Amino acid sequence: MLRFAPSPTGDMHIGNLRVAILNYLVAKQRGERFLIRIEDTDTQRNIEGKDQEILEILQKFGLEYDDVVYQSQNFSFHQNFAKKLLQEHKAFPCFCTPEELQAQRQKAKEQKRPYRYSGKCENSTLEEAAQKKEPFVVRIKKPQGPIAFYDLIKGDLHFEPKEVDSFVILRADGRPTYNFACAIDDMLYDISLVIRGEDHVSNTPKQIHVQRALGYDKKIEYAHLPIILNSEGKKMSKRESASSVKWLLEEGFLPQAIANYLILLGNKTPKEVFTLQEAIEWFDLSALSKAPARFDMEKLRFINRAHLEKLTPQELAQKLGIHESLGALAKLYLEEASTLKELKTKLDAIFGQKDFGEFEKEAKILKEHILAMELPQSFESFKKELMAKSGLRGKRFFKPLRLLLTGAPHGPEISQLYPLLKDHIKGIVQ
Repeated sequence: MLRFAPSPTGDMHIGNLRVAILNYLVAKQRGERFLIRIEDTDTQRNIEGKDQEILEILQKFGLEYDDVVYQSQNFSFHQNFAKKLLQEHKAFPCFCTPEELQAQRQKAKEQKRPYRYSGKCENSTLEEAAQKKEPFVVRIKKPQGPIAFYDLIKGDLHFEPKEVDSFVILRADGRPTYNFACAIDDMLYDISLVIRGEDHVSNTPKQIHVQRALGYDKKIEYAHLPIILNSEGKKMSKRESASSVKWLLEEGFLPQAIANYLILLGNKTPKEVFTLQEAIEWFDLSALSKAPARFDMEKLRFINRAHLEKLTPQELAQKLGIHESLGALAKLYLEEASTLKELKTKLDAIFGQKDFGEFEKEAKILKEHILAMELPQSFESFKKELMAKSGLRGKRFFKPLRLLLTGAPHGPEISQLYPLLKDHIKGIVQ
C-alpha cells in the first residue's frame, strides 16, 4: 500500500500535491491500494475543515483513493507501542525541564554544533516515573549502530547514531510526536513504499529506528523528492501565491494541466502534454532528477493552454460557466489567453460596459445602424453594408467596430469573430 499523508494545517502546497500525484501513479502501476492518512496529531495547528478541503482537491485532480484514515484514531496504538518500548528498556522517561533543554540548545548553538540530547535521563525507568509523579516525555534510546537505507531517487543514504539521537516519541500529555506516529502508522497500514519530499530525509532513519526497535522487519522502500524552487532559485515559500493549489485553481489553471506540469518537474517524459492516465503507462520514479526543480509559471501557462485547446467548445463553455453556443468563441481567444480566468475576462469585455474613447461618436453611429440591420451571414456582406450605411471608412470604421463588438482595442480578426458573435451582436451593442 502507498499513502499520502497531509496535515490539515493550511492550504495544500504544490509540493504536497506533487507527492500525492506520484504516490497515486506508482500505486496504480504496482496494482496497490492508495491510502489518504490525515496527520492530525498536532491539535494546536489543525484548521477545521482543511481535511475536507484536501480530499476535495484530490477528487478534482482525479486522484482516486481507496480509504481515508485519521492519525489521531490510532493514539491508543501509539501509546501502547511506547509502553512496550519502555518495558523493554528501549525507551525511557525523560524529566528534563523545557528550561534545561533550551539551555542545552543555546550552548550547542554558541559552540556551533548540532544539538543532541545530553543523555541525562537515559537510565530512568517506568517504575521511577511512577514514584516521582512528575510530568515526563518518553524518549527512544538512540540506535547502537548506523542506519542506512537505499533511496529510489537519492541512492544510498547513511546516518550515524548521533544523527538519529534519543528523540521524543511521546509528549508529556500522551500525544505521539510526528516521527513516532508516522513510523507506527506505516507499520499498521502495511505501507510498502513511502514517497515524500526531501525535507523528510532526516526523519526516515528515526522512523526506521522505531520500527526496528519494535521488531518490525518488513522492508519499506523510500523515495524523497527534490524540493521545488521559485523563479529566483530559492525554496518555494508557502507564502508565495503560486505555491498554493487553491490559488492556481482560482486563477483558472485546469487540474489536469497542473498535474501534467508537476509530473514534468525534474523529469524526462516521452511527451510534454499528457494526461494522468497516460503517465501511468510510462512514469518511472527512479528517472527523476536528484537536483531541485524550478517552478516556471510560463511553462505552466503553456501546458494549461494546451489542455484548454484539447477541450471541445462544449466542455470549455461548461468550465467557463457560459452558454454552450459561446464555447467556439472562447476557443478562438485561446490565441491570447492561457487560463480560464483570462478567457472569462475576454468574454466579459464583449458583453460588458465599453469605453470608446475618441471613437464615441463613430461607435454611436455604428450601433444605430447595426440595430436597424438584418444581419447577413458573411462578415464581408456585413462590413460592406455597414460601411455604406454609416459612411465610415478605415480606422474610423474598424476601431470603433472592434470596440463595439469586443470591448478591446486588439484581439482576433473581426472576420473570425463575426460568425461566432452574429446571433449575439444586437444584444452586445444594445
